[in-house]
Amino acid sequence: MRDIVEKSDLTERDKKHLWHPLTQHKTSADMLPIIQAKGCTLTDDQGKEYIDAISSWYTAVYGHCNPYITEKVAAQMTQLDQVVFSGFTHQPAIELSEALMKVLPENQQKLFFNDNGSTATEIGIKMALQYHHNLGNDRKVMLAFEEGFHGDTFGAMSVSGLSVYNGAFEDHFIRVERIPVPNGENNDEVLQILKKRIADHSIAGFIYEPLIQGAAAMKFHDIDGLNSILKTCREHDIILVADEVMTGFGKTGKFFASDHIEEKPDIICMSKALTAGLLPMGLTSCSQKIYDAFYSDELAKGLFHGHTYTANPLACAAALAGLELLISEEIQQNIGHISRRNKDFCEKLKENSKVSNVRSMGVIMAFELNVETDRYGSLRNQLFKFFMDKGVFLRPLGNTIYILPPYVISDAELNIVYNTIETCISEF
Repeated sequence: MRDIVEKSDLTERDKKHLWHPLTQHKTSADMLPIIQAKGCTLTDDQGKEYIDAISSWYTAVYGHCNPYITEKVAAQMTQLDQVVFSGFTHQPAIELSEALMKVLPENQQKLFFNDNGSTATEIGIKMALQYHHNLGNDRKVMLAFEEGFHGDTFGAMSVSGLSVYNGAFEDHFIRVERIPVPNGENNDEVLQILKKRIADHSIAGFIYEPLIQGAAAMKFHDIDGLNSILKTCREHDIILVADEVMTGFGKTGKFFASDHIEEKPDIICMSKALTAGLLPMGLTSCSQKIYDAFYSDELAKGLFHGHTYTANPLACAAALAGLELLISEEIQQNIGHISRRNKDFCEKLKENSKVSNVRSMGVIMAFELNVETDRYGSLRNQLFKFFMDKGVFLRPLGNTIYILPPYVISDAELNIVYNTIETCISEF
C-alpha cells in the first residue's frame, strides 16, 4: 500500500478545486479520500477498510483491480491505446461485439458505442425518435415510467421522473408522457392508462428500466405487468428502449433483466458493469429493424452522433475481459450463491416489524425502514455515516437500504454486511 497521506491534506486540497456529483457542497460533509481498492475492499487515507457492498455504483462487479481484467487492459495499452472510430475499426471492438451477441437477447444485432450510461440512453432515445422520423411518421413523444431515472444529459433527463435532478432544465425537455409502474395489483389500471396515452399522443418510443428502478430506491416491477405493457407498445409500433445500465450483466440473476421478460426490447442501453468499473464506456444495441431505418442513400438518415473516445480500445479490452468472467462457471455460481443468501436474509428481515417491502432479485436486495423521511433528508446521512463507521460502504436512498455486492464477495464479508444491517435496524 502507498504511504498513508494525512487526511486533512487530501481533504483540504480536494475542497480547493473539485466539484463533486450529486453534492450540495455548502451542507455536505467533507469528501473521504480513498487511496486503494482491491477485491471488495476500499481503503481510506487513514488505513481504514470498507466493504464495497454496492460495487461502487454497480460497476466493480468482479471486484476492484481484478488482475484478469487489469492484465488484459495493460497488454492492450502497449499495442493500441486510442484511435478514431469513424473511418477506422479495431480488433477489441470487433471481438467485444461478437462476445456481446452471445449474451444479449437474440433480436439484438447492432452496437453503437458511447461513453457512459447517460449517453447510452440518450442514443436510445434518439434512435427511437429518428426511427419514426426516417420512416416519415409524425411521432415526437416519448413514454416513460413515473420515478424513472435514465441519466443527466438532456434527453435522458427529459424521460427521467426525479425532479430533484431536473428542476432547472424542465423548460428545455423533449415531450414525455408517463405511466405508473406495474406492481401486480395495479396491472389492469396501468394498462388502461397506457392505452389512453397511446390514443392521445403520437408516441415514438417507451424507455424503461426493466424490473428494477435503481434511483427510485430499487423499486421492483411486476414481470407480467411489464410484459403486457411492452406487448401493447409493440402492437402500436412504439420502439422499446430497455435501460439496462444498472440491471445489466448478471445483477438480476440473468445476463440482462430483459431475459426475465417474454417481450424483448428493440434497443438496449448499457454501461456501469459493462467495463467492470475499470474504465468509462457505454453501449447502445439495437435490432436489425432499427438499424435498417437508418440504412439509406440519404446522408441525413444516418445516426449523426459521436464521441471522441467511442469504442476506446482499452475500454473494449476491459469489457471483453469482464464478459469472459461473467460467463465463467465460477462467477455464475457466485451470482447464484449471493442470490440464495440474499433470499435467506430477506426471509429473516420479514419477521422484523421495523422494516417493510423486503425484496430481492439476483444480487440485489432492498427494504424500507419504517421511518418517515424524505429522499435526501438527515436520516439518509445518518444511515450512511452509521454504515461507514462500521466499515461497510452503502448508500441508502431515504429510508431504503439496499445492497448490490460484487460477485466475488466472500461469505465472511456478506455476513458482516448482513450483521451491520441488522444492527442498523435495531438502532434506528
